[in-house]
Amino acid sequence: QVQLVESGGGLVQAGSSLRLSCAASGRTFGIYTIGWFRQAPGKERELIAAINWSGSSLYYADSVKGRFTISRDNAKSTVYLQMNSLKPDDTAVYYCAAKTTTSVISTNDYRYWGRGTQVTVSS
Repeated sequence: QVQLVESGGGLVQAGSSLRLSCAASGRTFGIYTIGWFRQAPGKERELIAAINWSGSSLYYADSVKGRFTISRDNAKSTVYLQMNSLKPDDTAVYYCAAKTTTSVISTNDYRYWGRGTQVTVSS
């Protein structure tokens, strides 16, 4: 079992950058695929980035490709989401989630979830 805690959200202006962190507890963090999801008010939750256990396989949604970068440090049991060139449309609650399956594309098999961190981008 793994517990996840997100941090790094906040209120920023359009064009700014933020780095979100997803800190995990549990000895077997290194085996998990980690995904970053976001949910804006009135919208469905969407997968925006994912990384497999070794970092060799990555996924980005088209909406964030070229602006966001996902990375992980297994020694620190932490996954990061570097968000650059933020837009008002990026405003949402951001969640990290973990699963033991290896696909970075599938979205319905995440088992463990954090509570989320709010990101608000003003225009």
